[in-house]
Amino acid sequence: MKGIFVTGTDTDCGKTQIALGLMAAAQARGLTALGMKPVASGCQPGADGPKSADALALLAQGSHPVPYPLINPFAMIPAIAPHIAAGEAGLSIELAPIVTAYQALVEQADWVVVEGVGGWRVPLGPTLSVSDLPLALDLPVIMVTGLKLGCINHSLLTAEAIRAHGAQLVGWVANQVDPGMLAREQNIATLAALIGAPCLGVVPHLEDPTPEAVAAHLKVGRLLASTGQ
Repeated sequence: MKGIFVTGTDTDCGKTQIALGLMAAAQARGLTALGMKPVASGCQPGADGPKSADALALLAQGSHPVPYPLINPFAMIPAIAPHIAAGEAGLSIELAPIVTAYQALVEQADWVVVEGVGGWRVPLGPTLSVSDLPLALDLPVIMVTGLKLGCINHSLLTAEAIRAHGAQLVGWVANQVDPGMLAREQNIATLAALIGAPCLGVVPHLEDPTPEAVAAHLKVGRLLASTGQ
C-alpha cells in the first residue's frame, strides 16, 4: 500500500480539489482510496466537535466510511493559522495522533491521500510545521501550484523547500485558480522547465470541479508508478 502527501504553494491553491481528484483517479483504476487532512482550522462547530469542510469532502470521496477523527485528528474553529487556532483552543498539535490515525487508514485502503494545511512551511506548533508531516508518515509529496500571478516564485520556493527538508517531490499539478490569468501557457512552460519534477496534470478553471472532472486532467498512471502501485 502506498500514499501521497499533497501540499500547496499557498492557501486557496486548490489542494482539496486536487486531493479529491487524485482519489477519484485511483478509484477509477480499481483501487480503494481514503483521504486525510491531519490538521484543519476554520472548522464548523457541531455537537460532536468541530468539523472541516475539506475533511468532510475527503471523507465523502472515500471508498468506504471511516470515523471522522481518523480523517481529521486536529480540528479548530477559528479560520486563522493552525498553530494560533490550536493555542486558542488549548490544544497542542502533535505527530503521534496523526501517525496513529494514518496507520489506521493505511490498513483499510490501497491508497491514502493526505492533504496538508496552508503551504509547506505553515507552523503547527513551536517546533512542528506542515513540512514535518510527510517525513513522519514516510510519504512522497505532490505540490499543487495555483495558477495565478506570482505562481512561479511561490512554486520554485516551495519545491526548493520540500527538497531542502529531505522530502521527495514526485510531481506537481498546475491548478488554474485565476480564470483570467495572463500568459498561462508561458507560466506553465517556465514551471515545467525549472521545478525539476514531472507535471502530473494541468487542471483548467472548471465550472463544476467534481473529483471525476479533476481526475480527467491528472496523469494518475505516472503518479501511481512513481509511488510503487
